[in-house]
Amino acid sequence: MSIAADHSPFSSPFTGDGPSIGVAVSHGFTGSPHGVRAWAQSLADAGFAVRMPLLPGHGTSWQELARTRWQEWYSAYDKAYLELESECDHVFTAGLSMGGALALRVAALRPVAGTIVVNPGLVIDDPRAPLAGILKLVLKSTPAIANDILKPDTDEGAYPRTPVAAAHELNKMFKDTRRLLPQITAPVRVFRSTVDHVVSDSSIVALRRGLTHARLELSALENSYHVATLDNDAAEIFSGTADFIRAVVPGGPVPGAPVPGNVDASPASPEGHGR
Repeated sequence: MSIAADHSPFSSPFTGDGPSIGVAVSHGFTGSPHGVRAWAQSLADAGFAVRMPLLPGHGTSWQELARTRWQEWYSAYDKAYLELESECDHVFTAGLSMGGALALRVAALRPVAGTIVVNPGLVIDDPRAPLAGILKLVLKSTPAIANDILKPDTDEGAYPRTPVAAAHELNKMFKDTRRLLPQITAPVRVFRSTVDHVVSDSSIVALRRGLTHARLELSALENSYHVATLDNDAAEIFSGTADFIRAVVPGGPVPGAPVPGNVDASPASPEGHGR
């Protein structure tokens, strides 16, 4: 039986030892903090300071999401990062799907210590995507892209419909974020499901091409679909995130340093639509 969705934001202070470390966590498109709450809680339990905002237009209705712009989503997440930056010695960005794109965008524009993303979206493969700016005038919504989860009886609490106007905003945000990827210098850890019906490997290809000045570590998730933070491999994501953070902080990121060889599990996944 699935747990009732909790769309509220999450905040936790630093309680660990040594240099203070914060993590800004973002949920995905049409979803809410419910989809990444266990991830955020695991980081708080490990002693890290955590901020997980509810992005504008989410956790309410798809009609409200249709009235928001991608800059509002980014601003809310960037604010969470800045709150942590004012309190902590080191801050990491993290996100699921579209939240992964937001985490990478902040990493390109702020002095983050590192970034952790789960099935990050950077490309929408749907051939209708370039036409969304026109389609939104005659087509208000399309079927949901929610609950791509292998684990039975699990509900991420996302919208039952996807607003076309918001999908148009998402496409614009992805395009602009891809442009910024070469500016990232801190290491990036990717958790990638081998089967993902929402985000295709086009996004991973774009990430590889864009990260010209940052180390990329990629781990395959063999037993989860897109919303892996609620799926069978969630524990691997949670422990792997904490391990990555602890490995990065002692030495600290070195901006502008030569890019070491990438660590790659080379997973394959079917084509998806981007999220």
